[in-house]
Amino acid sequence: MSDTFSPVSRNVLVLAAVIIIIAGMKQSASLLVPFLLSVFIAVLSLPAMNFLQKRGLGAGLSLVVVIIGVFIVGFLLSMLIGNSIDEFSRALPEYQQRITEQKNQLIHWLEGFGVDIPAYLETDLFDPNAAMRMVASIFKSFGSVLTNSFLIFITVIFILLEAKSFSRKFAQISDERSEFIDDFVGKLNGYMGIKTWTSLTTGVLVTLWLWLLGVDNAQLWGVMAFLLNYVPNIGSIIAAVPAVLLALVQLGLGSALLVALGYLVINILIGSVLEPRFMGKGLGLSTLVVFLSLVFWGWVLGPVGMLLSVPLTITVKLALDSKKETRWLGVLLGPA
Repeated sequence: MSDTFSPVSRNVLVLAAVIIIIAGMKQSASLLVPFLLSVFIAVLSLPAMNFLQKRGLGAGLSLVVVIIGVFIVGFLLSMLIGNSIDEFSRALPEYQQRITEQKNQLIHWLEGFGVDIPAYLETDLFDPNAAMRMVASIFKSFGSVLTNSFLIFITVIFILLEAKSFSRKFAQISDERSEFIDDFVGKLNGYMGIKTWTSLTTGVLVTLWLWLLGVDNAQLWGVMAFLLNYVPNIGSIIAAVPAVLLALVQLGLGSALLVALGYLVINILIGSVLEPRFMGKGLGLSTLVVFLSLVFWGWVLGPVGMLLSVPLTITVKLALDSKKETRWLGVLLGPA
């Protein structure tokens, strides 16, 4: 190809191929999302299976124990999300009505001081209901994914069954590729394991704080905080906005400020103290890359793609960092 095509032509062909792949991913999102969730769950489960094997359990028994654990966690999470979505959906019109009333009161209060807000700003930019609609859209998307839970569960089983053979297969191809895969999987497992524990801690603390304050659906906002904690910097803000708005319409301004303060303290503790201590900065992403990945994967895969955006981008960064030829791209994706 080097003799046939000029560098510009090769770059154009590569760009065209990337565009075709992205278009194909967008069209097949309904198939890709369950598969990516299966890979995501399998990556989180693999360290537990390896740990059990090192403790003396056989490969088969370790797999059975992990699969039972995945089933129990998935069942409980599905029940929690399903019940919370139903309850939130029933109350959503009332929440939106209250938010609209408070927005109108705020606008009238500002107009009393001579601040004239144009109509298009009221409907387009100054729309708190948009946060509630976004939450409803995210959980509706997750609800549709839960209908494929059996397919996801079976796929996770087969991925875990084949996990040990991947390294052997690559070793048969070349030792260099085998070392690359082992290093890549090791770093990815380490990152996802630490991120999952910190996300779980965030979700539990948020749930307890909102429950103590009396905010409706505290467990739902805890699950949302857990999921969006995989999106650093931006995720904590997205998770906090609907909970603060709900506290405002349900309990008043004082409780809303306490909710916001709780989110701030929890995310500073987790994101600025715990995560850097255990994870370091080697696998981080720049804030711009986080935002762009959120927009890109959300556009390609929908709301679930937004939740998987950073794990997917971290996977790309790890792949780039693992090769000397592409390490410079990994550095560009990383923080300053």
